[in-house]
Amino acid sequence: MTGSFVFEISDENTGERIDKFLSLKELGISRSAVQKLADEGGVTVGGRTVSKNYKLKNGDKVEGCIPQPQELKVEAQDIPVEIVYEDDCLLVVNKPKGMVVHPAAGNPDGTLVNALLYHCKGRLSSINGVIRPGIVHRIDKLTSGLLMVAKTDKAHNHLAEQIKEHSFTREYNAVVVGRFKDKKGTIDAPIGRSRYDRKKMCVTQQNSKEAVTHYEVLEELGQYSLVRFRLETGRTHQIRVHCAYTGHAVLGDEVYGKAYKGLEGQCLHAKKLGFIHPETMQYMEFDSELPEYFTKVLDKLRKG
Repeated sequence: MTGSFVFEISDENTGERIDKFLSLKELGISRSAVQKLADEGGVTVGGRTVSKNYKLKNGDKVEGCIPQPQELKVEAQDIPVEIVYEDDCLLVVNKPKGMVVHPAAGNPDGTLVNALLYHCKGRLSSINGVIRPGIVHRIDKLTSGLLMVAKTDKAHNHLAEQIKEHSFTREYNAVVVGRFKDKKGTIDAPIGRSRYDRKKMCVTQQNSKEAVTHYEVLEELGQYSLVRFRLETGRTHQIRVHCAYTGHAVLGDEVYGKAYKGLEGQCLHAKKLGFIHPETMQYMEFDSELPEYFTKVLDKLRKG
């Protein structure tokens, strides 16, 4: 979101910090971005600039303007990327852990999109704009595995519709904390953005969307479990949020759980991807091997 905002403060918000208040107002920016805006003089109360920790008073008139985000120029870069399948309208890639999918303010280059622009010579779908060309769905930076990419707008629309209709197969393997009482089951709990930390998602009934995750325990590893997850819906951080919600945080997930020694980020791999090809209308399915970081964790846990 860009543009100006105006809020009149009532008794309900009296005494609340202004940065927290604004971060919960669906302005499309995080609390840290609000703080930066205040530090730069972009937030006023009664026409006077205030600091990010200003305590609101009844009757205050809070005003400000969110600046237009800087447009990133995305360049093709010769970065190695594992192509599992490719034809004239789509490709399937196996993203390594640690690679960001598309450029953003903190990661302007070195992303999967930069690599794809080089590999495909710029021939990618344009539906998601210049920052996310070809990207039909995403996986987190610290999650590895299979990802679908569209070369044409027609393919992009067709694949996106499959995701919307829940006919797109996405299976993940993860090591999680603890053991499950039921070895098979479904987690059906709506997910929305956290009111307290705009960078996090959570299970909530407010401003949320349906989120359904099916699971099956593949192996018990002491106080941990190797689990297969199948997404019925595709919400941001869905598996990680659902696991934390049930008391079984993904191993190494520092956002929704805690760090694990020797592991950077979560032990989560997008293992299987299946879809109906937009041109041939034939079902295609791809399965990937567990990466080295994942198998090392399994070996360590199996040895106790």
